[in-house]
Amino acid sequence: MLDDLSVTQKVPPQLGSWVIDFIHHIRVERQLSELTCKNYQRQILSALNDLNISKWTELSPDHVKMMLMRCSKSKLSTRTINLRLSVLRNFCEFMVTKEYLSNNPVAAIQSLKQSKPLPKQLNVDEMSSLLNFDTTEFLGIRDKAMFELLYGCGMRLSELTGLDLSDILAGDEVNVIGKGNKERRLPVGRQAKIALKVWLNERDKLLPSLDQKALFLSKRKTRISNRQVQNRLDHWAKQQTLYQQISPHTLRHSFATHVLESSNDLRGVQELLGHANLSTTQIYTHLNFQHLAQVYDQAHPRAKKK
Repeated sequence: MLDDLSVTQKVPPQLGSWVIDFIHHIRVERQLSELTCKNYQRQILSALNDLNISKWTELSPDHVKMMLMRCSKSKLSTRTINLRLSVLRNFCEFMVTKEYLSNNPVAAIQSLKQSKPLPKQLNVDEMSSLLNFDTTEFLGIRDKAMFELLYGCGMRLSELTGLDLSDILAGDEVNVIGKGNKERRLPVGRQAKIALKVWLNERDKLLPSLDQKALFLSKRKTRISNRQVQNRLDHWAKQQTLYQQISPHTLRHSFATHVLESSNDLRGVQELLGHANLSTTQIYTHLNFQHLAQVYDQAHPRAKKK
């Protein structure tokens, strides 16, 4: 739980009481996680160090701009500065709804522009190195099926861990529930189908009477968590001597990149990934161009470096 006393000890009561009310609001009414609430509280208290005000009604756009300048001089990342600005904007909006502020002084302050890093992906050889492991161990068989589905179907991690036995459909398809509770069907490739069949046989053999609908289970025979999938992926990345950080989302990015490189069908990749907007999928056209640029640099006689 958040410590209300720690807030009042750090800032004057006329400032801290509103922070306490706001954190209570986002925790109870908006039902944000405790970790998020603590982060919001930390960002507001950090902002106060640079705002130089004695009460919230004094806050003006100029105060906020000065805060941004001090954050930049402190060499905070653009992402951290934008987060602080966003939290402060939401906090002020809360005080407006409570009729303590007549307007939101942060509303007109634009976030800093930040470059969007391209998603990381593995090339085909690296994916083969990661997935080509043979094991008769229960966990290894399960892991291979999970990773083959992540890469073979391009599904999100939450979609994988949310799969039930009933989601495996006849005709080499799997039913997933994506963002916004949207349902879609994905084709299951040959390697994923083989790995999944082996896992289902192993699951039925070791857990014949288990009343558990989840497709993938932990050691405790409960639905596997997102964290457990990441831990197992870390394990196999080291086992297969891939000297880089790999996340489940890396497998999804790799799927999208490889399918787009082979098919050039952006709309098809959009449907497979479950993106609501084509603009989200278009990030992979940049990845595809990077690949072509590398090929050009290495192959064209006028592009080669001496």
